Amino acid sequence: MKLSNRVLEMEESVTLAAGARAKALKAEGRDILSLTLGEPDFTTPKNIQDAAIASIRDGRASFYTVTSGLPELKAAVNSYFERFYGYSVASNQVTVAAGAKYSLYTFFMAVVNPGDEVIIPTPYWVSYGDQVKMAEGVPVFVSAKEDNHFKVTVEQLEAARTDKTKVLVLNSPSNPTGMIYTREELLAIGNWAVENDILILADDIYGRLVYNGHEFTPISSLSEAIRKQTVVINGVSKTYAMTGWRIGYAVGEADIIAAMSKIAGQTTSNPSAVAQYAAVEALSGEQD
Repeated sequence: MKLSNRVLEMEESVTLAAGARAKALKAEGRDILSLTLGEPDFTTPKNIQDAAIASIRDGRASFYTVTSGLPELKAAVNSYFERFYGYSVASNQVTVAAGAKYSLYTFFMAVVNPGDEVIIPTPYWVSYGDQVKMAEGVPVFVSAKEDNHFKVTVEQLEAARTDKTKVLVLNSPSNPTGMIYTREELLAIGNWAVENDILILADDIYGRLVYNGHEFTPISSLSEAIRKQTVVINGVSKTYAMTGWRIGYAVGEADIIAAMSKIAGQTTSNPSAVAQYAAVEALSGEQD
C-alpha cells in the first residue's frame, strides 16, 4: 500500500529514535549514559503521584473531561502565570493537551496556511520544522551563531522576513543549546514581531530549569502588545519530572486557543483525566 506523501516526506523524531535505542541497549544489560531525551532522571514527586491516585480512587478520573482541560487545571495554570509570569489569564485563554508537543502541533495547524512561512532559529528542537510542514507551511531557518551565544538578532529576523512570514518560533531557554535571551533582547524581538504582525510561538518548557545566576524572562510578560502577539507553550514534563504523564498547555488570545481546542476535539479529545489531576497538584502544590 502506498502511504501518503505527507508521511513519506516526514522525518522520524531523531531524539525519540535515539532514546528508544538507548532503552533497548539498557534492557540488554549494557551500561548506557543516555543524552537523548530531555527528561529528569528521578521520578515524579510523591504529592503529585498521590493526587493522581486519589482521583482514581474517588472516581473523578473515570470520565471524559472538557477537551480544553479541567477547570481546576486551567485555574492552576492561571495561578502559575500570576506567580511566574506576572499576569493573569482567563479560562478561555488556556487549552490543555496531551503534552506540550501536541500543543505545538495544534498551534501550527490552527494558524498556518499553505505557503505561510515560519521562522525557526537554529540550532532547534527537532520537531518544529516537520510540524510546520505537516501544516503545509514553510520552515525558514535562521542560523544563530556560536559567537553570538546561539542567539538570533532582530537584524537577522528582518533579513528573513517576507510578506509570507506568519510565525516566529522562540525557544528560551533553548533546547539544545541552553541559551537564554536577556530581557532587552526579548523586548527588541517582541517589538519587531508586533510591528510586523508576526505571531510569536514562545516555547517556555525549560523556563524553570535555569541555573548559575541566569534568569528566565517570559517574552509574553514584557508588554500587553507583545502578550497579545504571543502564544505560550508550556507543560509539567520537565519542571515536575512528569514526561510520561503527557500534559502540556497553551496560553494565548482566545480565538487561537479555541481553534487549537477544536483540532484536539477532532483528534485526541481530552488529555488523560488522571494526568490532569496530577498536573493540578504539580502547578498548585509546593514549588521548592
